Amino acid sequence: MKYFILIALASLFAVQSCRPVKAINKAIATKDTVVSIPSKNIEKEPERMDESAKLFIRNNYIDFKSFSAKIKVDVQAKDNVPELTANLRMIKDSVIWLSLQATFLNIEVYRVYIKPDSVILLNKQEKEVQYRSLDYLQEVTQIPFDFTTLQNMLIGNLVFFDEATATSKKNDNELLVSSVSNPFKNLLAFNANNGLLMHSKLDDVDVSRSRTASMSYGDYENIQGRSFANKRQITVTEKNKIDIKMSFKQVEFNKELSVSFSVPKNYKKK
Repeated sequence: MKYFILIALASLFAVQSCRPVKAINKAIATKDTVVSIPSKNIEKEPERMDESAKLFIRNNYIDFKSFSAKIKVDVQAKDNVPELTANLRMIKDSVIWLSLQATFLNIEVYRVYIKPDSVILLNKQEKEVQYRSLDYLQEVTQIPFDFTTLQNMLIGNLVFFDEATATSKKNDNELLVSSVSNPFKNLLAFNANNGLLMHSKLDDVDVSRSRTASMSYGDYENIQGRSFANKRQITVTEKNKIDIKMSFKQVEFNKELSVSFSVPKNYKKK
């Protein structure tokens, strides 16, 4: 069951595995993927984030009423994880509905229903149901997020970013923006020509944790006036490393969606 939560929160989280796989230690990583933050020196010292940097961030914010997508998910971890397909539906500030399938079997294995204060998890194979508060997801991920943060992670908006603390510096090709908020420091790399986010690197403010998440974005497409990254690659590591590749298809905004969720009577509470 916990691997399902990993996919649902794939922008940041690495948690314990479900029954078929051994437990994975808590994670978050130092290795960058796809697009790396440049190591070369930049002449200008960081300054308070200027108006052009603020404009980049605001222009790339994805607003929506509803959102749906099919996501191909490839997880590389210490233990083997089959290729997965996630079907995602969201009603802004209201509901996150997710179905997870084992791609090669084409069968649904998990389903989740998240509201601002509660979570329902269905294990379709074991015929089990879990009723939890949103605090449960915080407990298993050790990340202090709320519903808004979770929906922003899934749709591709910035998380754990504080404009008030942000600094920026620019070279010919990239704008680098850095901020500090609880619990992460966030280093962002934008394409200096079009303002698209290329890379985000989260480092734990608590140095004793040594957690880092490295997230890269690519294959941007204009979908109903929104720049949307169809390809994302995430590396999370602390003691162990997990690489997650996500490929979005059938992306739609502001369509009428069914987010009905029923629990079969024969399912056992866990």
